[in-house]
Amino acid sequence: MTTAPEQKDTPEKTEKVWLKSYPEGVPAEIGELEHASVGALIKKACEENASKPAYTCMGKTITYRELDTYAAQIGAWLQSLGLEKGDRVAIMMPNILQYPIAAAAVLEAGYVVVNVNPLYTPRELEHQLKDSGAKAIFILENFATTLQEVIARTDIEHVCVATMGDMMGLKGHLVNFVVRRVKKMVPDWSLPGHVPFKQALAAGAGKSFTMADAGPDDIAFLQYTGGTTGVSKGATLNNRNILSNAAQNHVWLEALRRKEELPDQMVYICCLPLYHIFALTVNAIMGMDQGAHNILIPNPRDIPGFVKELGNHQYHVLPGLNTLFNALLNNEDFRKLDFSELRLTIGGGMAVQRPVAERWKELTGCTISEGYGLSETSPVATANRFDGDGDFSGSIGMPIPSTEIDIRYEDGTSLPLGEVGEICIRGPQVMVGYWNRPEETAKVMTEDGYFRSGDMGYMDETGYVRIVDRKKDMVLVSGFNVYPNEVEEVAAGHEGVLEAAVIGVPDEHSGEVVKMFVVRSDPNLTEEDVRTWCADKLTNYKRPKYIEFRDELPKTNVGKILRRELRDEATAKSA
Repeated sequence: MTTAPEQKDTPEKTEKVWLKSYPEGVPAEIGELEHASVGALIKKACEENASKPAYTCMGKTITYRELDTYAAQIGAWLQSLGLEKGDRVAIMMPNILQYPIAAAAVLEAGYVVVNVNPLYTPRELEHQLKDSGAKAIFILENFATTLQEVIARTDIEHVCVATMGDMMGLKGHLVNFVVRRVKKMVPDWSLPGHVPFKQALAAGAGKSFTMADAGPDDIAFLQYTGGTTGVSKGATLNNRNILSNAAQNHVWLEALRRKEELPDQMVYICCLPLYHIFALTVNAIMGMDQGAHNILIPNPRDIPGFVKELGNHQYHVLPGLNTLFNALLNNEDFRKLDFSELRLTIGGGMAVQRPVAERWKELTGCTISEGYGLSETSPVATANRFDGDGDFSGSIGMPIPSTEIDIRYEDGTSLPLGEVGEICIRGPQVMVGYWNRPEETAKVMTEDGYFRSGDMGYMDETGYVRIVDRKKDMVLVSGFNVYPNEVEEVAAGHEGVLEAAVIGVPDEHSGEVVKMFVVRSDPNLTEEDVRTWCADKLTNYKRPKYIEFRDELPKTNVGKILRRELRDEATAKSA
């Protein structure tokens, strides 16, 4: 693309065509926020739902009253360290009970949560700690050896180390023994001066805690992006951003409540990590705002263990990714579970493939409601209706309340309905900017307040948005655009294909050609089988020229397939 398209008059676009597809009674705007800060939301949720279960992990449940008590103890301990309002505090833990306790304490005390992926390498951890200027960190002992390697080169002054069994009473000793000695999941580490999590709780119990006077414009989270376009950047999310997105999702959920009677306390499955923006907002913040009960899954990659835990609960909401849904569907024990209480399945993080969505609906009776967003948008920007009776739409839904979507050409020109361009987002959930990176912020924020997502898509005449792919993942074959999502979805429709990933590789004749990586569910699947299947459903330039079978595909800890790693590997081989 070298020249901008002719500007067309699209009055229906400026009139927010998506509003005519809204559920009945759902407002176009969310109105004033109920709380001044995320910390205030959590505090009120704990007071109003004191006796209800808040979080369950590995058989141990804490109530909202206990969450409130523990958070005040950790908050008092943090305040005794001399930290000031706005100081950054890192949390490097999987889905265990200590995460919501530490996060609540940090937010209620007026500090900023810096979420850290526990599987970071020392290089990645050092960058994030130095970039954020974090002064304290909560970390699970399993990952303490990573911190040990880099802490001397950071601003970290205070370290609180948790163990898997901290919150489990006598059972915790057995859990720690198994984790340390049997499974050998805790490498040797040394962090002089660190404070054990249980000791921090005890120390805080003897001190008074003061709720911070935090407001909507105060920063709540630094949510670091994956760094696929260079060095990882911190999306600066203030209280208004997070509270707005929680309110937007709450309004969307109310449409489901009007359609059918929902239980007094909703049970959420929290299988995506809380340090990821999807689970952070949908499970933790929105869940607590509703007084919901979250079932924490520390390791969703352990599918047999995950399925066993699912069998212990009657649950109503299950947020997840396409790869996770696919893995569950291919587990025999999962197919035997009772899905009668499942009211809402939310898909995000990556494109949900139609074959997976159709199998999910057939098994569970619940349609996957796909949504879309990014760390920079707190995260939800669009979503399908939660009250829909129909089948999987194949779209990422429509803009949620108080959100505008504009499809733009690369020069900023707005495109008419139906044409593919960059998805641009405006709303109260859009980040303040990238932490200490004004130049990077300027690259993604337009003068009229839209965030440039880097994703390619289009809006139809009903206001539904369809995403075709990431700009950087698009393959250009002889001048024709090939979107990996489309080719991968076609491949996933073959019963012998478990997973597929598509990248572009150089070609002297066409510039690029399609290469497909396939994980087989049928060991007898051949290249010719895949080619024949694709030839029947894809035009010639979209068909894979190269096919490579793999035992597994590289993924993020959330489960999103890393096409970037496959591209880097292919580039290295051709060098």
